[in-house]
Amino acid sequence: MYYSLRGTLLFADGSTAAVECGGVGYLCTVSSQTYAQLPARGEEVLLYTHLSVREDAMELYGFSTEAERSCFKMLILVSGVGAKVAVAILSVLTPDQVAFAILSGDSKTLTAAPGVGPKLAQRIVLELKDRFKKGPAEFSAGSLSAAAVPGGMGNRSEAIQALAALGYTQAEAAAALVDCGEEVPVEDMIRTGLKKLATNL
Repeated sequence: MYYSLRGTLLFADGSTAAVECGGVGYLCTVSSQTYAQLPARGEEVLLYTHLSVREDAMELYGFSTEAERSCFKMLILVSGVGAKVAVAILSVLTPDQVAFAILSGDSKTLTAAPGVGPKLAQRIVLELKDRFKKGPAEFSAGSLSAAAVPGGMGNRSEAIQALAALGYTQAEAAAALVDCGEEVPVEDMIRTGLKKLATNL
């Protein structure tokens, strides 16, 4: 119903932001990362929006980028992931980091978000792996940069970095190693990845 809001930022309190458009103030729930991108009060702001309609409430969610909104919309497709949990995930991880974690099978990274336990994190990876592989454009193979790699360097992350150094994108490398367990030696992961990439996965 609402694609975006462009107007004056009335206020923001860390988890919500109010935007005045044409004399109407729209209250949006925002992630910590979107909050950090907001301008000063009284300045113009653009938020991409998603309207959540439930039996007892209608809530508007605002995002600083279309990529963040797309990531949010995919996360809420997962059983057990409501809008609040999706916002919590996007408050601690960028959309690229979420996509990278899912493509690489790194469910542990997702547990950094409040309300996301190991089982739910694994379900997110399982249900969204193919979706992130095929689209949308914001998460295509060429869109994930080295900056998307989460902080800790496990075996899979090291192998992905090695494949990236050989000219493959982060997403291509992550997709090639998605079936490798974290306990597999880095050298073996690299060999497996190269074989899959040589046959276009």
